[in-house]
Amino acid sequence: MRTDPNIIITGTPGTGKTTHSEALAERTGLRHISVNQVVKDRECHEGWDEEFSSWIVDDDKLLDALEEDNVKAGGCIIDWHGCEIFPESWIDLVVVLRVDSSTLYDRLSERKYSETKLQENLDSEIMEVLLQEARDSYDEQIVVELTSNSVDDMESNIDRIEAWITQWKKDHADESEA
Repeated sequence: MRTDPNIIITGTPGTGKTTHSEALAERTGLRHISVNQVVKDRECHEGWDEEFSSWIVDDDKLLDALEEDNVKAGGCIIDWHGCEIFPESWIDLVVVLRVDSSTLYDRLSERKYSETKLQENLDSEIMEVLLQEARDSYDEQIVVELTSNSVDDMESNIDRIEAWITQWKKDHADESEA
């Protein structure tokens, strides 16, 4: 039985996943796991995709690396643009960050995304691809959609997730005492 929850913070690139994850880790003491960093550092990929300027992730290698890092024991904030590969038994909350199109466009343009990559990510956000992926992959009760257009949104989201973590710990402490 886990004493700390595992949370996925997901969303289209540019929605604030890493910023949210780092702030939550600092506030709660949970461990921030940047999946992009794990993919790169542990070579959980099949090479580089030039068109989209990203690694071609090997899901099996990635899950093995995360299992070696004892993610399923709990206490992790998993920061990635996807969520469907993680076993449902590992995950207690899925937070899908959303932004409006003009905000996302500005954020991705600042990152110097290619036109192809920028358009793919805008289309993904507009079509709610990652939100639907989360809803299809996990119990709807653990999937939460949060807006991330501003610093105020982020602060509110972090407060809300931190309150959820506190409640989760209380609920699970009660279960272990029963």
